[in-house]
Amino acid sequence: MTRLIVAAGGGGDAVAAIMLHAALYGDEDQAAILTYAWDRLLIDPVPGPRGPDNFTGLNPLTPAVRAVPGKARPIAPAGSTLPRLAAELPHTIALIDPRHGVEGITHQLEDLIAHLSPESIDLLDVGGDILARGDEPTLKSPLADAVTLAACCQVNAPIRLLVAGPGLDGELPLDDLRNMLGPLVHTFTAKDVEPISSVLEWHPSEATGMLAATARGVRGTCEMRDAGLPVPLADEGPTVHEVDLDEALTRNQLARAILTTATLDEVEAYSREICGYSEIDYERNKAAWLKDQTPVQLDPETVLSQLDRFEAEAHSRGVTHTTFRRITEALNLNGSLREDLRHLLINSRPKQYDAPLWRIAATTE
Repeated sequence: MTRLIVAAGGGGDAVAAIMLHAALYGDEDQAAILTYAWDRLLIDPVPGPRGPDNFTGLNPLTPAVRAVPGKARPIAPAGSTLPRLAAELPHTIALIDPRHGVEGITHQLEDLIAHLSPESIDLLDVGGDILARGDEPTLKSPLADAVTLAACCQVNAPIRLLVAGPGLDGELPLDDLRNMLGPLVHTFTAKDVEPISSVLEWHPSEATGMLAATARGVRGTCEMRDAGLPVPLADEGPTVHEVDLDEALTRNQLARAILTTATLDEVEAYSREICGYSEIDYERNKAAWLKDQTPVQLDPETVLSQLDRFEAEAHSRGVTHTTFRRITEALNLNGSLREDLRHLLINSRPKQYDAPLWRIAATTE
């Protein structure tokens, strides 16, 4: 038997899908995880999601869908975490190709379902921004989730929409999400995190990192992203809720508008019209800005001194934890140095490592 899990926003949702599969279905089934190759600028300096033409070594899974094996490689300058994810885990990673809009992804889904005859199909979103209307002031990245939601709603197969870690993506406040969540399906525990524990040591996803941390019992306030957004690490953090798929589509204005789109450009145009922006435009602007910045080298003494100042300021804001992405950007380091920074901090101050988050101290330990 095969279970199909669609990672609504790609990236960390694909990692969370592996944790979900182990928690709900155990080891008796294998999962096919359909996901975007969209790792944002921290990993991939090229704005927007990658398509099959941006990789070498993909395997044909169906006429419309390519699998990403461990041997696949992104073609420079693009980057992707998917090959490493595939190499470390026993599941099939299938690539969403967004170039042909919702119509193309709907066709991919239909092709995959016909090929696999899956025992179940879950559409998984970490955080809950898939439930956004589109005009919320805190919403930052609605596009990928809206596309997968629109495609799943057009497939003639039973698909269950699951929201894990409500509020942990920093897009919609937990208080706004509570009334939209359906039945509790599962509450992740530390044991559920074990299948992805090695992945969390290197994967950059902030939302899934916080999901895993809350499952391990971490509580407090985590500062994330370049903007330093505070996110509560609360008891609702490790929960998974079912949400009615049709109700989600009714609420999500962008998903409804893009049902018949045949290109990613069309999807972006609707996003600009409905949400006031396209997140790919944001990436384009940031990528152009980053090109003009002078890279800062990783000097341990300087970095630890800067970290002290950052922690003191974060502590004054009531922050208890942060992500390594946030520290990387706050210290004005190139994203390629994130792993080196992480190793430096963990080796220098191991007591502050609340895996996979960094615990803020008022003074250095």
